[in-house]
Amino acid sequence: MEAGCIIAEQRGEIEILSLNRPEALNAVSPEMAEALGAYFAGLARRPDVRVVILRGEGRAFCAGADLSSAAFAPPGAGRARRQMAMQTLYSAIPRLMRAAPQPIIALVQGAACGAGFSLALAADVRIAGPQARMNAAYLRVGVGGCDMGSGYLLPRLVGLSLASELLLTGKFIDAARSLRSGLVSEVVPQEELLAAGLAMAREMLLASPMGLRMTKETLNLAVDAPGLEAGLALEDRQQVLLLETADHVEAVAAFKERRPPRYGDG
Repeated sequence: MEAGCIIAEQRGEIEILSLNRPEALNAVSPEMAEALGAYFAGLARRPDVRVVILRGEGRAFCAGADLSSAAFAPPGAGRARRQMAMQTLYSAIPRLMRAAPQPIIALVQGAACGAGFSLALAADVRIAGPQARMNAAYLRVGVGGCDMGSGYLLPRLVGLSLASELLLTGKFIDAARSLRSGLVSEVVPQEELLAAGLAMAREMLLASPMGLRMTKETLNLAVDAPGLEAGLALEDRQQVLLLETADHVEAVAAFKERRPPRYGDG
């Protein structure tokens, strides 16, 4: 699939989604926001794709929202209504990413600012290049530092103290500190980013299709569970359902026979 501002390339059960505005450092225009929303919404109907790798073309992951576009409604009557429509167009993207049943691996090279930062936060796993620099750039353009899910997602990834530092200042966090804080899983040379993402995706493919999807779903629910009992109930539900699948039987047989599993339709 190619929609100009984004390109999707399927490699078996892995799909590589590339932000494709390198001349604008992959800044998110309204057209790109619409394309991303449609793409992530459509993943629920695509069992052929089991893992998504999100990356940017060129030297930056994503420099944020395109300030030269119609992302900011012009003054005049009805501006608040028009601006709310534009705001929700952008803010829908991280919600759709979290709701997608497929794990999403973000490969962060260069700048990931504002909207780009939020796209990285909304992924399930982040791998960075050594020159990766991320920040909540919203604050630097006169709006709040919490946008497109950053106020919700960042504290859950790095804790409230570091999240407060980043969101209240708009300062950059580099690759080394991102790794120390757990914001990214690993830092690899720039030329190895895609290979590292594909390797991690292939590890995920060792899980059964339903098991992989239900693990993401359970993680999403458990992170906001009111306590251990609720978390355990979610896990118990997941396990009982998965124990009834043919893929569970196949996974056990493959483990005993020391061979790769051959999954079917469940």
